[in-house]
Amino acid sequence: MASASDCSKLINIDNGGTLTDVCVIDGDRTWRTKTLTTPHDLSQCLFDGLVKVSREIYGKEDLIELLRTTHSIRYSTTQGTNALVERKGPRLGLLLCGGLAHAAFAADPRAAELLAALVGDRCETLAEELHDEALDAAAIRAINTLSAGGSNRVVVVCAGPERVAMEARIKRVLLRTFPPHLLGALPVLYSTELDLDPNDGRRGWTALLNAFLHPSMERFLYRAEHKLRDHKTQNPLLIFRNDGYSARVARTVAVKTYSSGPRGGMEGAKALAAHYGFPRLLTMDVGGTTTDVGLVEAGAVHSRRRGRIEGVETSIELCDVLSVGVGGSSIFRVSGTDVQVGPDSVGSTPGPACFGLGGTQATMTDAFLVAGLLDPKSYFGGGLALDLQRAVRVIDTNVARQLGVGIDEAVLAMERAWVAKAADALQSVATPDGETVLAAFGGAGPLAACAIADRAGISRVVIPKLAAVFSAFGIGFSDIGHEFSLPLPERDGIPDLRRRLLEQTRRAMYAEGVDLRDCSVEESVHGEGTDGAVMTLRAVKPLPHAQLSGGFGGRRSEAMASRRRAVLCGGRRSSLPLYRAQELRPGSGAAGPAVIEEDFYTCRVDAGWQFDINDAGDILLCRGERGR
Repeated sequence: MASASDCSKLINIDNGGTLTDVCVIDGDRTWRTKTLTTPHDLSQCLFDGLVKVSREIYGKEDLIELLRTTHSIRYSTTQGTNALVERKGPRLGLLLCGGLAHAAFAADPRAAELLAALVGDRCETLAEELHDEALDAAAIRAINTLSAGGSNRVVVVCAGPERVAMEARIKRVLLRTFPPHLLGALPVLYSTELDLDPNDGRRGWTALLNAFLHPSMERFLYRAEHKLRDHKTQNPLLIFRNDGYSARVARTVAVKTYSSGPRGGMEGAKALAAHYGFPRLLTMDVGGTTTDVGLVEAGAVHSRRRGRIEGVETSIELCDVLSVGVGGSSIFRVSGTDVQVGPDSVGSTPGPACFGLGGTQATMTDAFLVAGLLDPKSYFGGGLALDLQRAVRVIDTNVARQLGVGIDEAVLAMERAWVAKAADALQSVATPDGETVLAAFGGAGPLAACAIADRAGISRVVIPKLAAVFSAFGIGFSDIGHEFSLPLPERDGIPDLRRRLLEQTRRAMYAEGVDLRDCSVEESVHGEGTDGAVMTLRAVKPLPHAQLSGGFGGRRSEAMASRRRAVLCGGRRSSLPLYRAQELRPGSGAAGPAVIEEDFYTCRVDAGWQFDINDAGDILLCRGERGR
């Protein structure tokens, strides 16, 4: 067995819809790689990525040694998010009581559409005047009706001041009548066991969303954890959540995995802003399917106390990230004389046409390949050869002929549509000012960062060294954390409330294998208008983090180009100097137009912009002035 000193590696994994990113940190050394996501079995791409990065570390495949010397594996996945977007999940039944009506969950068109997709007509309401045995009998009949109607998972939501007691009573009755050890027992979830939010509709929606996400997340995450154990993993798999903390699979609520990948990027951005002293850092994380835009201001990630999922307000706090359907795999279509991009994507299967896996739609990856910005041989670290002719054919068929223009004009029209949609997303999140810096990351984030920043009115862009896997890198700034809240009593009783919260927190940390005495514990009280005040207790067990280094503003030398590349730029093809990021000397820089290329990302530096690279490998792009 490995000793504590041997277990020094930190593995961070971000599973996206198109690509799965892996980042391994060991002291001041970092390795990273990407692999295609395998939607039929997400544990496959997880292990594909681990095997691939083990070759980077040891020069040969050695998964056992990698896992033997790992302190922690922190993981985020879009599995739940994708399941909700695609409406692929269990057929939910909804049991309402305490005067709560079906209409409370369909207050606007978006909520009504989501309710129709998740619940449909599988909803039963217990009459408000029912009590004791009559209530028990009605609950049993309702469950039988919901089961017969096709529900394979039921959510119970009670309203009013007795909601906790009423849900507890229904639970006792149903457990006696339908014990879970019987074959085919119908899972029943209770809203107040998930959250004590006094807003019944909001709490009910949180429970419904959690019930919808739970089965797929449970199957996949436990399967992945068991496979890791079979490979001699020393420590349990930790799931990175959308509150910025991590926890074991058994201590993770499914709804907390929603949008956890973008939160990883925001945690990395928060660390980056603190390190460089950026007071206002606007983030643009461009993946295969979406562009996620967020804001770090005054050292904090913008978030909402009552976050929205699919437009519906929930009881949980969510990072305030705007996701728009524009990424490297987004599909382009022509409508009249307009070129439209997204929100649909070809994903990783079949992927862009240039991947050669059967794709027939025109995507931005195809466009940038035809523009000459991407190298067919070096793309994806040389691990995925691109087919230029396939890209030309799909752009000709789907865009150029529809517009009645040549290939180059079609590519420029595609880029303009892509840039406009990304820039509009930036401006809708925050109005850029003189202090605003844009952090461009994700595999496609740096590609047209200068053009997007120009359109959005931003004059400085930072590209982290690990831009291509930055969300995975950002996950590595999380700690093990749990928090619990209870309504604040109107009179005496705060000491008892504090003891109850402390006991809940102690049990949660004990299940993580952590003593509460080794945690920082923070108590807070907040209120929300008519909802009343609540007391919250949060316990955090620190984990090892990556360390940032480097700075901008020192002496600058002229960067040396490795060669030149013919690129469609400014409306015509030009031979631009090509700089390999790994070969640039710290403190060097140059003016655009130019191309910077790294194994897993490419950046076009437009005319009027210049770049500086520091000793950490981070790049600062500035319009009309050198980095500072």
